[in-house]
Amino acid sequence: MQNITLKVAGMTCSHCAQSVEGAVKQVGASAKVDLHRNSVSVAFDESKLSLETIKEAIEDQGYDVK
Repeated sequence: MQNITLKVAGMTCSHCAQSVEGAVKQVGASAKVDLHRNSVSVAFDESKLSLETIKEAIEDQGYDVK
């Protein structure tokens, strides 16, 4: 299991956090958004899921992953 923190631009409210967390969950990982730090902590199995897939899921919700 790998744990990473990604910077995500454009999140401003709890709805944003739910969108990002939901998108990450749909691809098979777990996530916790920190709106004050504009970041999301992600835990995933790197043998089953790539970091690129997680980033794409977040970007598909309209946010920029830095």
